[in-house]
Amino acid sequence: MDERNNGRPIEILLVEDNPGDVRLTQEAFRQNKIRNKLNVVNDGEQALAYLRREGPYADAARPGLILLDLNLPRVDGREVLAQIKSDPELRHIPVVILTTSQAEEDIVKSYSLHANCYISKPVDLERFMHVVKEVEHFWLSVVNLPKE
Repeated sequence: MDERNNGRPIEILLVEDNPGDVRLTQEAFRQNKIRNKLNVVNDGEQALAYLRREGPYADAARPGLILLDLNLPRVDGREVLAQIKSDPELRHIPVVILTTSQAEEDIVKSYSLHANCYISKPVDLERFMHVVKEVEHFWLSVVNLPKE
């Protein structure tokens, strides 16, 4: 899995406000034996503070991949995406939109804001586990990610 990333695990930032979805993602990482570190923040404001290493996130590791929900409290996921992709220090980090929305306008808007990938969360547990494994395989094994 790690040939593309020289065998080094990467930091993944999950931006998700739904505790059930956070647990599900963590479980999918465990079941799929994904050894990359998953960090979690629960709203858009925390996500931006984490990425900018502000306040309690001053020592946060720079993620190599961001899993971003769209419908977040405090700062909407679309705004988080826009700020990430307009920041020269953050724009190179791949952002995978992982949301329950299947609305065409959300898909179009996300790609217009330079999302790297848009995935509608499956409601079926087995399918969700499969999607997380495929995300991990594609982003951490197939593609070359920039070194920090």
